[in-house]
Amino acid sequence: MARKKGREVNGWLIVDKPAGVTSTAVVAKVRWALDAKKAGHAGTLDPDATGVLAVALGEATKTVPIITDALKCYDFLVNWGGETATDDASGEVVKTADARPTEAQVQDALATFTGEIMQIPPAYSAVKVDGERAYDLAREGIEMELAARPLWVESLKLLEAGSDTARLEMVCGKGGYVRSIARDLGRALGCLGHVAHLRRTWSGPFEAENGVAFDKVDREGQEWLESQLLPLETGLADLPMVRATTEGAIRIRNGNPGEVTNGAEWGELVWVSDATGPVCIGRYQGGMVQPERVFNL
Repeated sequence: MARKKGREVNGWLIVDKPAGVTSTAVVAKVRWALDAKKAGHAGTLDPDATGVLAVALGEATKTVPIITDALKCYDFLVNWGGETATDDASGEVVKTADARPTEAQVQDALATFTGEIMQIPPAYSAVKVDGERAYDLAREGIEMELAARPLWVESLKLLEAGSDTARLEMVCGKGGYVRSIARDLGRALGCLGHVAHLRRTWSGPFEAENGVAFDKVDREGQEWLESQLLPLETGLADLPMVRATTEGAIRIRNGNPGEVTNGAEWGELVWVSDATGPVCIGRYQGGMVQPERVFNL
């Protein structure tokens, strides 16, 4: 039996993901509840993590890379004294330490984890090793050496300090693993550590406090859920907007460079609109825009 194609639904649904459910499961539930033809998300959250999961629908999926590249904020609790196989509370404790850091020691260590840093992903992560996911290899007991990757950490702040814990806030760029921060910070302090709780409070323009509770996705009904959708252009808030001329919009929609009425920096990534709404994402080239992703709205 052929699969039902679904409806053309365009926009963003911001879900406040609970612990215990995967990001993929959230997207599948949203797509089913809206009977949407196409859906995706802008940045995976671990199953035990909570907070912002930005679900893109229809043409909004073309803006996912913009949100994926945007800064994100995490509020997380680190437990001192033990390192786990997964670098969070779900994994088996593999090393322990009796030492505990003072608040001043934690504060001093944070500086080395800000700016451009190199980070080794957790063994239980979606990073590919010779074509296979690291978490699959880890579950089979295969030891591996993952390469360090660059990460931009805008800020890392200590919010609360306890005798055995520290609550931190990190703002970082694409590809950051909070579990790695907890692991490496624990090693640097000589006390070992892992993430006990993790919440993504915002991602680009999207905030957890404005998100839809996951249990409402199939409880409130399709009409209510549609009323919670944000327009496609919400995901473009961090890009300059330029306005296409009538002829320019026609050319852009056909995949050709089109004329715009206001400017930006040469080569800058912009989004183009006309009287009907978003037209494309593209590169500004002196009064023209070369389209990279055209919206079919």
